[in-house]
Amino acid sequence: MTFSLPEISSLIRNLGFSDVVDIVIMAFVIYAILGYVHNTRAAQLAKGLLFLLAASFIAELCNFYTVSWILGKVLEVGLIALVVIFQPELRRGLEYLGRGKILGKDSMTRMTKERAIANVDVIVRAVEYFSARKEGALIVIERKTAIQDIAETGTIIDSNLTELLIENIFYKGSPLHDGAAIIRGDRILSAGCVLPLTENQSLSKDLGTRHRAGVGMSEVSDALVLIVSEETGIISMAVDGKLSRFLDLKAVEKALLGYYLTKVGKEDNNSLFSFLRRPGNDAQESN
Repeated sequence: MTFSLPEISSLIRNLGFSDVVDIVIMAFVIYAILGYVHNTRAAQLAKGLLFLLAASFIAELCNFYTVSWILGKVLEVGLIALVVIFQPELRRGLEYLGRGKILGKDSMTRMTKERAIANVDVIVRAVEYFSARKEGALIVIERKTAIQDIAETGTIIDSNLTELLIENIFYKGSPLHDGAAIIRGDRILSAGCVLPLTENQSLSKDLGTRHRAGVGMSEVSDALVLIVSEETGIISMAVDGKLSRFLDLKAVEKALLGYYLTKVGKEDNNSLFSFLRRPGNDAQESN
């Protein structure tokens, strides 16, 4: 189907304000979705889907009826499969929309700047303690995505956030040291929690269960997960399914401040479309 120059000119002249707004909104949505898929583990899947769409178009153009029919059925089933495959991403997006600024503020937003800095200092000192002594630790910092179901897999503590308590949780003789500790706002919500393991096959085979659990937790929520290796004392951080390793304390402090302080993390905390942005650091070196 082709349009002549007069027809195109007529279409442009008849464009109303609502039409322009409609086009801009759809352009933004398509751009955001493409950017989101490009930076996720689903990128290869999206390429495969585009290949099937292109093949279906060519089959119809060339009157390959059998091939066109088969591809059409595959695409019909594929729409259902996409909902299942992209379930973590869809869940995260809907949860972000439901917990956006319009519906209220989270526990970090209500926190004062002084209290937030004090909490960051407690966590950084605890991580330093574990790293220096090569004691394993897995700390999940909840943000807008509620992870109460994960917290309930462990022991509910609901205690003030203190360095001593964190150190006792991950002490090798503690019955809770093998699980994860969940921090909500300025309180330790739960400890000894079981986290979902990632199915990301691109992670180094040398990474153990603690790292895979940390990445898995960051895939199904917007939480920031700090991991300290029990073998090497290396500090890692998982955010949005991406693992950053070999971090120093300054990097940890900066990341935590960005999560706790509303001024530092204003765009990330308040944007209804922040789930479309992903961090670029994806270092996945082995221990």
